[in-house]
Amino acid sequence: MSQNKRAPAFFAGHGNPMNAIENNEFTRSLNSLGKSIEKPKAILAISAHWYVPYAAVSVHESDELMYDMFGFPDKLYEVEYKAENSDFLISKLQLEYEYVKVENRGLDHGVWSILVHLFPDADIPVTQISINSNLSLKEHYELGRRLSVLRDEGVMIIASGNVTHNLREVNWASGAKAESWAVDFDRYIADAIVNKDFESLIDVTSPYFNLAHPTIEHYIPLLYIAGAMNDEDESSFTYEGIELGTMSMRNWLVK
Repeated sequence: MSQNKRAPAFFAGHGNPMNAIENNEFTRSLNSLGKSIEKPKAILAISAHWYVPYAAVSVHESDELMYDMFGFPDKLYEVEYKAENSDFLISKLQLEYEYVKVENRGLDHGVWSILVHLFPDADIPVTQISINSNLSLKEHYELGRRLSVLRDEGVMIIASGNVTHNLREVNWASGAKAESWAVDFDRYIADAIVNKDFESLIDVTSPYFNLAHPTIEHYIPLLYIAGAMNDEDESSFTYEGIELGTMSMRNWLVK
């Protein structure tokens, strides 16, 4: 990638961890997207599954992944993704935080379950940053704005969560019909994105917010992509749909 080529930003609704090893419409959309965009210099990943009360950046000292999910088939725990660290990002990230810890931590499933389809060759260096639980929604958005400058250096920002994420309400029945509240909240978010009304992502007025997100960690990654979007960027939904009755799998590309 040329130094002046601005890399995209991408919000991935990762959903069921089994997507990592399945061939379905969602995973095929990731594979098609990876083929349609120019390969970035590096990836900065933000995952709902690294939610801690401090700012941190990961360095994986081995190829071992985090298999941070339980009760799934053995095949899921055999997935490999041997991406190198994007070490040059550490000093750059330290400029954006007053204090950031550097931790030896493998990529979690919120990251590798997406990357195995998006960039299956694992030939792009990856660094992950934590979601600092001490920050407000507005502060997460503002951090996304600051991190946006990395896109000008060819760094793709990938944030992984879900537009709706309430595991207590999931319906595991085959072909489960989407619940009306999940459809309504998903549409609320989609409308805000289309209209670039990012204040509505920060100060959410939908009555279904707490039902869609009993805990907030799967929602926050969306704010980093909103923050990373510039006025000249275009955005598109590369996949949308409600799975398991309640889980929005909406994916959002900014480029």
